[in-house]
Amino acid sequence: MSHDGIGPRAVLRSVAFLTAGMLTLPALAGCGSEDPAGEPLAGADVASADRADIADGGTLRWAVDTVPDTLNTFQADADTTTARIAEAVLPSMYRTDGRGRAVRNPDYLASAEVVDTEPKQVVVYRLAQQSVWSDGREIGAADFAAQWRALSGKDTAYWTARNAGYDRIEKVERGKNDLEVKVTFSRPYADWKSLFSPLYPKEVMGTPDSFNDGARKKLKVTAGPFTVDKVDTEGDEVVLARSPRWWGSPAKLQKIVLRAVPHDKRISALSDGTLDLAEIDPEAARRVTAAALPQDGNTPLMGPEADRSAADALHSWAVANGSDEDAADEEISARKKLAKKAEKYARQQKALGGFELRKSLEPAYTQLALNGAEGPLSDERVRRAVARALDRKDIAGAVLKPIGLPAEPVGSHLALSGQAAYADSSGALGKPDAKEARALLSDAGWVPGGPVKEEKKDTKKDEGEEAAGSEADKEGSEGSGGSEGDGDDGTYIVGEDDGKDGKSDGKAPHDSGTGTGQLKQGGAPAGAYAPKGTAAPARADTAPVAKDGKALVLRFVLPSGPGSKTLETVAGRIAKMLEKIGIRTDISTVDNDSYFKDHIASGDFDLALYSWPATAFPATDARPVYSKPVPAADGSLNVEQNWTRVGTDQVDQLFDQAIATLDDSERRDLIRKADSRIWAAAGSIPLYQRPQLVAARKTLANAGAFGLATPVYEDMGFLKKSAQGPKGSPGAKNSASGS
Repeated sequence: MSHDGIGPRAVLRSVAFLTAGMLTLPALAGCGSEDPAGEPLAGADVASADRADIADGGTLRWAVDTVPDTLNTFQADADTTTARIAEAVLPSMYRTDGRGRAVRNPDYLASAEVVDTEPKQVVVYRLAQQSVWSDGREIGAADFAAQWRALSGKDTAYWTARNAGYDRIEKVERGKNDLEVKVTFSRPYADWKSLFSPLYPKEVMGTPDSFNDGARKKLKVTAGPFTVDKVDTEGDEVVLARSPRWWGSPAKLQKIVLRAVPHDKRISALSDGTLDLAEIDPEAARRVTAAALPQDGNTPLMGPEADRSAADALHSWAVANGSDEDAADEEISARKKLAKKAEKYARQQKALGGFELRKSLEPAYTQLALNGAEGPLSDERVRRAVARALDRKDIAGAVLKPIGLPAEPVGSHLALSGQAAYADSSGALGKPDAKEARALLSDAGWVPGGPVKEEKKDTKKDEGEEAAGSEADKEGSEGSGGSEGDGDDGTYIVGEDDGKDGKSDGKAPHDSGTGTGQLKQGGAPAGAYAPKGTAAPARADTAPVAKDGKALVLRFVLPSGPGSKTLETVAGRIAKMLEKIGIRTDISTVDNDSYFKDHIASGDFDLALYSWPATAFPATDARPVYSKPVPAADGSLNVEQNWTRVGTDQVDQLFDQAIATLDDSERRDLIRKADSRIWAAAGSIPLYQRPQLVAARKTLANAGAFGLATPVYEDMGFLKKSAQGPKGSPGAKNSASGS
């Protein structure tokens, strides 16, 4: 997990984005100068080196968050380590490049193309001639067919986490020869390139038993540069060994050991020599950077000898002056403990001199989520007021500038800069504007200076004002959706009002099904207490707002654990921004392990910070995240992965159109339009792309902060001595280090 944000994978591992296919992207034409997709904000930082400069052999010890519960990426309890292992040992038809776009992997795939669209969409895969499983059997149609049947959703005996895309396949069959696989779809499917990545052998996918249990702790048959040698749960590590049956460029490393190490233990593991590569947090990154700086030789004496002299002097002075000898001894003991810590720190810093910091931006972003199911944020105007109070550039700068990364806020919910579907659609919501935000609150009935009713004290609860807000009118409202089939969900979008110029026409924005209605121009908003003509109180522009005798206080829930310091900083800035428009926040930190299960998924929050991965298949992968919640048969609300509970019919329709559109340009336009509608509904506000900070041994090449690219495992390795620079650092001609 990244240090700066907590993603849903921390607890709810069954969600769609955990599968390895989530991060594969379509092969699209390069962007022109006018393409809004732009360039990635930061490239990969992996100390690139030619294979000829890398030694043959060696073991890479790589820190991961977990030893996975399963090696099957399509199961509910798969995690990021599962996906990493699959990348190294299983076929993927496409791998992502530095722009986060898929390129054909020639080791497995000679070609793949849509050969027919009428009457059915047909895709023909032509496999690389040398591609075989580790048992010598050719990779072929039988493996594709077994995976389709397992993931189609038709047989509930398979415990699958997701079926997206596979449920649109009608049949899989052998083509003209053993190297051809012909896939026929029952319905058009634009994201077909997301399928069969990774591809498991028929021995895993062939039966429910082998799917559910056979690949949990071992993979007998693989087809990659590495094989799974051992899954050691007690030893907290997974060992990958170089595959003797690999037909591509031979892996340089003999072994890769994926070792589960908590984030707060990684500096110690690096300095102790038990790790070569580890993602770290900003504080640890500063230590690695400092250790790499040249020493001037003027460092003051630190350690036991210096402290012993000070302690002896203190003891002598205390006895000579009649002070309490016991107190002096306690002081001496405390100083000795401090000296040991200083000695350990100095020893670690010396060892860290063999490492460097490699940094980029993850293919994921951190967002502010607003729970629109109930309370104040069920009113779209209040959500939009919160969003327009935020200076997202300031927030991104607070996180990214100190570590030297581009501090640009993310402009899309559905892609990142450089990816094909990216476009900055935040203008649909409007620029940061405290005055406009206060006007939206006033329009919704939240006004400064309103009286707050005294609440009866409950000694069993914490004292404080009770947060309250307008409940959505249940009649004529489901989630935040509008009427079906009319092509307009009622969501107010800046620039799409009657004026068509991005400026207000004096009318109140539309209510997108929240039941709050549209107020008459000039009329007093419901809940306003000050009579017309009453002078505004001092600092009325920042005075707390209230309605129906209750202050507007939002519950802001944060997780503990890795990344909590950064999230606390972000939350603090957001709280100050909201305070300027009269909204108060009640920030609380909860246990990291229960954050998603007990708070986000259950809807027990008003505001929250968490992250989503980027995908170039948003019509498939992002739809569950932003689709309109619908009532389930038992009366509950089925939100899928839409934890904000905010969605509209039109967004769903745009996703549905995009998934059936095979034209790349048209599909991108539909996705970008959907993103504009998601912005306007203000259920989630993207803030910044998550930083990726990696400590890497200086002699390690082609590994580190991968950014949007898929790691190339066979090219990783340690530089030959002839290719190393001074003191074992990479040679200047080969190094892409960001240290």
